Amino acid sequence: MTYEMKFDALSCPTRRSVFEKLRGGALSVGVLAEGVPVSRPAVSQHLKVLKDAGLVSERRDGVRRLYSIDRAGLEEMRDYFDRFWDEALDAYKRSLETRDA
Repeated sequence: MTYEMKFDALSCPTRRSVFEKLRGGALSVGVLAEGVPVSRPAVSQHLKVLKDAGLVSERRDGVRRLYSIDRAGLEEMRDYFDRFWDEALDAYKRSLETRDA
């Protein structure tokens, strides 16, 4: 999955809210739907988008499906931002070297 898909998936406030609920660990759709201003089937659709983007994984526990954050998907986003951070630090270092020269 591309990082663009990940950012697109998280651009929706409802999906972001569902995603953030998973920080504490795996949860079922029913638990994820609590307090979210959409129906349980809508939460399932949001989870599908997050899963397709590589941000959420799913596993079966009996008849339930439990969703959790896919750490590999987050790592790709982190790598994307780290490149910007590295470039910013390099530019700052060059500006200091130029100023001191």
